[in-house]
Amino acid sequence: MSTAVVSEAALARFAREVAKYPPEQKQSAVMACLAIVACLAIVQQESGFVSAESEKVVADYLGMAPIAVREVTTFYNMYNQRPVGKYKLNVCTNLPCQLRDGSRALKHLEHKLGVHMGETTPDGLFTLQQSECLGACADSPVLLVNDRTMCSFMTDDKLDQLVDGLRAAEKS
Repeated sequence: MSTAVVSEAALARFAREVAKYPPEQKQSAVMACLAIVACLAIVQQESGFVSAESEKVVADYLGMAPIAVREVTTFYNMYNQRPVGKYKLNVCTNLPCQLRDGSRALKHLEHKLGVHMGETTPDGLFTLQQSECLGACADSPVLLVNDRTMCSFMTDDKLDQLVDGLRAAEKS
């Protein structure tokens, strides 16, 4: 197994996760190997995204077909399949949020950042994505920053404050 794209430290973390399951069910650790506590992937924590090569390492490690790992990484929005900016902004555009200005919030951010949905700003600071339901329909429009911080009731002013605040934090 070629592990050049995954460090020995990551493989040790894989082993700790796999050890939680009976040997004949080690494939059950696929979510853990890609995402500890449904947060960021072990691989993603190291490299910023989950490459096809690292998916293969996870598949080999767990004795799974590579397509089974690919199904996981492509299903969940938290897995970056290519490099992203330092701040990943996921705007909910599911129907309830669309009815409460989710699409408007996405368009406002596209204009403010000068990129389209799915793109990263030239300075590498922001990647703008749309997201499926974030489970906060009553608080829409909502967005998730770096898969961790939920921002609710995002008016144009609040969106501007968020982006400007993140940019200012980079300069200090």
